[in-house]
Amino acid sequence: MLYSKKTPEAKRRDLRAMLVPGAARQFPGAFNPLSARLIEEKKFDGVYISGAVLANDLGLPDIGMTTLTEVATRGGQIARMTDLPCLIDADTGFGEPMNVARTIQELENAGLAGCHIEDQFNPKRCGHLDGKNMVDLDTAIKRIAAAADARRDPNFLIMARTDIRVVEGLDAAIDRAKALVDAGADAIFPEAMKSVAEFEAVCKAVDVPVLANMTEFGKSELFTRDDLAAAGVAMIIYPVTLLRSAMGAAERVLDAIAANGTQESSVAQMLTRARLYDLVDYEAYNHFDTGIFNFQIPSLDIESNNSNL
Repeated sequence: MLYSKKTPEAKRRDLRAMLVPGAARQFPGAFNPLSARLIEEKKFDGVYISGAVLANDLGLPDIGMTTLTEVATRGGQIARMTDLPCLIDADTGFGEPMNVARTIQELENAGLAGCHIEDQFNPKRCGHLDGKNMVDLDTAIKRIAAAADARRDPNFLIMARTDIRVVEGLDAAIDRAKALVDAGADAIFPEAMKSVAEFEAVCKAVDVPVLANMTEFGKSELFTRDDLAAAGVAMIIYPVTLLRSAMGAAERVLDAIAANGTQESSVAQMLTRARLYDLVDYEAYNHFDTGIFNFQIPSLDIESNNSNL
């Protein structure tokens, strides 16, 4: 009932413990707090909170238009709904090194387990688009050093993302990853790798956990967990998968209503009322104070015979 039973500190320890090279821990992307609870229920390892998803949910493109306040607030709302550790996308850190330092402390306050900071110019672009502009190595190092210095909980994970692979090639990405680890990064996110062999090369080059981004319609193929585990990857994210799936379903239902004058043809694909009540844990609130919460929870069996519920 209500929020997570685990403290943010405990979740950060969990994240540190699970990030073992080759473990390929799976972190689906949550697009709202309830989807984070669903990810936990399906027994995934953790939750990812994508900057693109946060921007798109506001109707904005992923070009650095969201603010630290918006990201920290929504990230905190998602993180508090699950016992799983949540890794959040902090874009370029929302400014210069002093701003990056504040970003880390705000994300700590919001209950996140870690974040990643990238090495693009601000405004940035989606990592799987062309035409990205990269900051110089000194600027990238200063961002990560400021982040590592600012954190108060030593278990808050500072991950460095580098987008330089598409611009300058794999060797440049490996060299930058090494420098960012030296600057204080606890993990590396090499964006837009072209093959499993490239992930393996990065994993062998650094002595910290490596993340693989398995986003649809991007520059990387959708490699399997087994493939990425064999390459030495510690964490896999699926950043926009649930948002794309949910919005695709919403569009199809709206089309059905427009065409048929009713949503009847789509009801069988919907989350039932009973399942939704189960996911938000209505029953626990009922037990908490039956003098106030005295409603009856519909059963799945009843709903299967009554599509109007």
